[in-house]
Amino acid sequence: MPRRSTRDEILVVAAAQFAHVGFKGASLQEIAAEVGCSKATLLYHFAGKDAILAALIAPAAEELAALDARLAALDGPELQSAAIEGFVDLVLRHRQEAALIYGDAARFLREPAFAFLRPHIDNLCAALAGRSPDPADCLAAEVLLGGIAGVVIDKAGEDLREALVAVAKRALITPHDKD
Repeated sequence: MPRRSTRDEILVVAAAQFAHVGFKGASLQEIAAEVGCSKATLLYHFAGKDAILAALIAPAAEELAALDARLAALDGPELQSAAIEGFVDLVLRHRQEAALIYGDAARFLREPAFAFLRPHIDNLCAALAGRSPDPADCLAAEVLLGGIAGVVIDKAGEDLREALVAVAKRALITPHDKD
């Protein structure tokens, strides 16, 4: 098996560190030491922790933007179902990244480097809420996003997707919406 590049190794080690001690608790020096390089070498590849995190979440962020674009053309119960299923699928494919984002979402989404995610997340919340003007519906959608991202990191099983979709639909789609 070919050896990973230093850049790829930094990403692997940083992801493990972020998952273990959190983004804030991770140290560039410790990441570099575990990779077996100097902090200067790490900084040659990445400008800092934010740049490492941005590289780690890039594939998930691209999928979130694509989901947002697909949802823009939908409406009603079709919109909510597509938003629920799309988000569950995205989180299941990118468990670790979702846990990183939602583990410290308030701080993370205030960072200028990640501001591009906020409109996609807001649009996803609106879609999950069926574009309802009721603030409680939007809040329920935000709670659901964080909850799904928080529980999938250590859950497995063949029926996990179906269970998450069912729970989300039960939480977000009111009985009159189901008719």
